[in-house]
Amino acid sequence: MYFSAHPAKSYHFCPPQLSLDPLGPKWDCPLGPKDLNGEEGPWRGGSGLPPISCFPGSWRQDVGLDCKGSPEGAEARAWTVYYYSLLQSCLQQAGLPETQDRSQVPHTGCPGAEVTLCILGSPSTFLSVLLEGGVQSPGNMLLCLSPAWLTKVPAPGELGEAALLVSKAVSFHPGGLTFLDDFVPPRRATYFLAGLGLGSGQGREAAELARNLTCPTGASAELARLLEDRLLMRQLLSQQSQVAVPATLAFTYKPPRILQGGDTSPGLRLVELSGKEGQETLVKEEVGAFLHSEALGDAQQVAVKLSGWRWRGRQSLCLHPRVELGAVVDTVLALLEKLEEEESVLVEAMCPPARLPFPGSPSTSPEMAMRICAVVCRTQGDRPLLSKVVCGVGRGDRLLRHQNSLPRTLEVGLAQCGLSEATQVVAVRQRVKEAAEAVLAAVLALEAGLSAEQRGGRRARTDFLGVDFALTVSGRALTPVALELNSGLCLEACGMLEGLWAAPRLGPAAEEAAAAPLVETMLRRSARYLMEGKQLLLVGAGGVSKKFVWEAARDYGLKLHLVESDPNHFASQLVQTFIHFDVTEHRKDEENARLLAELVRARGLQLDGCFSYWDDCLVLTALLCQELGLPCSPPAAVCLAKQKSHTQLHLSHCHGPPWPAPSLHAVACCPLESEADVERAVHQVPLPGVMKLEFGAGAVGVRLVEDAPQCHEHFSRISRDLQGEADHPGIGLGWGNAMLLMEFVEGTEHDVDLVVFGGRLLAAFVSDNGPTRLPGFTETAACMPTGLAPEQEAQMVQAAFRCCLGCGLLDGVFNVELKLTGAGPRLIEINPRMGGFYLRDWILELYGVDLLLAAAMVACGLRPALPTHPHARGHLVGIMCLVSQHLQALSSTASRETLQALHDQGLLRLNLLEEALVPGEYEEPYCSVACAGSSPAEARLRLLGLCQGLGIDGPNYPVAHFLSHFK
Repeated sequence: MYFSAHPAKSYHFCPPQLSLDPLGPKWDCPLGPKDLNGEEGPWRGGSGLPPISCFPGSWRQDVGLDCKGSPEGAEARAWTVYYYSLLQSCLQQAGLPETQDRSQVPHTGCPGAEVTLCILGSPSTFLSVLLEGGVQSPGNMLLCLSPAWLTKVPAPGELGEAALLVSKAVSFHPGGLTFLDDFVPPRRATYFLAGLGLGSGQGREAAELARNLTCPTGASAELARLLEDRLLMRQLLSQQSQVAVPATLAFTYKPPRILQGGDTSPGLRLVELSGKEGQETLVKEEVGAFLHSEALGDAQQVAVKLSGWRWRGRQSLCLHPRVELGAVVDTVLALLEKLEEEESVLVEAMCPPARLPFPGSPSTSPEMAMRICAVVCRTQGDRPLLSKVVCGVGRGDRLLRHQNSLPRTLEVGLAQCGLSEATQVVAVRQRVKEAAEAVLAAVLALEAGLSAEQRGGRRARTDFLGVDFALTVSGRALTPVALELNSGLCLEACGMLEGLWAAPRLGPAAEEAAAAPLVETMLRRSARYLMEGKQLLLVGAGGVSKKFVWEAARDYGLKLHLVESDPNHFASQLVQTFIHFDVTEHRKDEENARLLAELVRARGLQLDGCFSYWDDCLVLTALLCQELGLPCSPPAAVCLAKQKSHTQLHLSHCHGPPWPAPSLHAVACCPLESEADVERAVHQVPLPGVMKLEFGAGAVGVRLVEDAPQCHEHFSRISRDLQGEADHPGIGLGWGNAMLLMEFVEGTEHDVDLVVFGGRLLAAFVSDNGPTRLPGFTETAACMPTGLAPEQEAQMVQAAFRCCLGCGLLDGVFNVELKLTGAGPRLIEINPRMGGFYLRDWILELYGVDLLLAAAMVACGLRPALPTHPHARGHLVGIMCLVSQHLQALSSTASRETLQALHDQGLLRLNLLEEALVPGEYEEPYCSVACAGSSPAEARLRLLGLCQGLGIDGPNYPVAHFLSHFK
């Protein structure tokens, strides 16, 4: 037999912990079989017909639940009918309309070109996910009530893998609308999540459907086996410093390889058995030492339970007084006889609940126990994020289970137990957050070391977990103790709480749904799946600020072909095909587009899309797309947006209907090509005004002018200094150096980054800019998300969208710069490409949305898989560094190496915009340095302190002033 490294008679367990097990009796009034942790059902190895529903309803029974070509047996058919009725019952209780049957008229779609999020499982467990999916991706969240509605077909070129096709499903839409739909041809799943279990019949069908799919999956039978193994999870979590677990003694019989010889911790004693018989002496010795150890503290009872896949959701918990050594030993020996390979018997401390009496309550009243349930999701960058915490409260002298207590918020639960002091409640929530996120981080780390076979497929991942905690006292601090993983039950509990406010007239609008981050992850993984292997032509590589493109393309599996003027550009070695072509002479864009199209055809490139993020190449790219027949906004629209004065003048004549018209946002301006134009403009445009290059970028050459002499002086200077591309590459001088004079409008400046597809707005992200260093307009500082009031934010988004539509920009990712004045939003300019500088990085960090991937999807004619209402996961406040102001600091205290090291440590967020420290009169920012925080104030104070320490702040560059807008 195998013993852990700890001596048999010496224990060093963590402080007394509370163990409350959710396992309970068979259903009295079931909500349905639990898919991830609960009692048996057809997908969990049970047999027989489904239970009788507790909530008989008046919904229609004559709906088309049969799937053509996939007949079901009587028992399977009964479960399909049961799940449909359960769905109607859940909708009814939530105050939502009955499902409409549209199956008589099959729906046609675009297999392989549309997001399809498919769930196979109990409606009661996944209702919150389904409803949230209906909001974030209308019509693309599908619930299959039977495995017969799904089909696996071998995937060409993917040995051993299969695509998953959906022939029938209930589709979810905003407002809780649901439809029973048939799909001809079947829709191809881009994400699959199934409630899984071990057993015969449909249990095996569900497990097999989830195995080795080409599409991303959020669960597999193989991963479920690991997550449901109490001993494995206890061992894994006991090694996490942020997670407290019950002190545990484990007897394991022929443990799985992943447990054999594994490290143990002071809170876990693992005894490996080579046989089940003849262990009386060993068991008595080990149990006796455990029961007499100081680790149990004041615990009066211990729990003895079985651990292993077979025992999930079964009656396998026995409680014994701590003093009854014989009874505990007898129970352990009896349970040992039931073990099969890779199963265990656990003995763990069962301590009294934390004492939180109601103020003024009599001492004779029973203590209250609390069970905390946390749902934590995997987000962008494989980072865990706590999405919701609920709890159950009950008598301390009774076992508290998921379904024998009503879910409530943590704050309400703590108050019911007598704890309402705000700082303590915040502290408990923070400890739960840290522990829950540490649990998922540990699981993700475990999965990262598994092979595709061990995970159940190369795309199988755990995207969310439900973690049950008890609340105990450790070192005079209230501490959440991780009991076990109950993903389905925790998700359902959160959905039940959210459902309290779903029915009309019952309460306020709910906060962000527990399933929101999970649905965002489903969409994100779907987008990657749809884009993997796409062939894209990229026009213009850009500079150092666009280095992220090549890493992202490799990560997403994009096949890039590059057109670039510089034959020695570093990116020429990072693409499938490199086409050296001079794209700087924009007066020949139409001719160059035809030449490039011929080159593409001559090389036999089979392109899915073509796009650019580089200002100089936008018009050429639109013309090239037109030549190749690839999706893009019309060249005329891109030309109109690219030429700033034409943009304003065109929009000024767009009076509607509909109202409000784009003309409301236009600003008076006048194009300038000669001194005579300047003289005429000063009488047409109110002064002070702003002079800028007609095709410029990066605020180069932009200046505030107070009167006519300043206008003439600045026009002469620009005409002399910036004559062609060689004078300042990359800012649009290939179109010439024409200028414009526009009215200077007072107000705060903002960027709005839009994703538009087919003329419909899919997503918008608003950021705030700090005051500039007049008379120049080089950006100084920024904050995201915006600090504007919701109504003002909506005004900015709609203004940006209307201006894009007014110019004919119907497909793409666009950056719109506006000012919010007392009279509403006013347009500065439209950049018909992805936002530059730090914007893509910040949006990805805060919202988990990649504008680069969205632009690539639009270029391929695919609707980007984006959440309808993405929520920011924090705040970023940043400052720009300029060589003219920070050369000394950037060469010493704030060197590139220092800033990169701080970035790698997570102390700041660095976006390098220029390669060399070369000062000049017409400069662009060298880099952006940002700090994160849970609030704008926290991020701002961190950044201010950092800038003072690095020497970025100074009398000539007052960072506090530039950040003053973000208070």
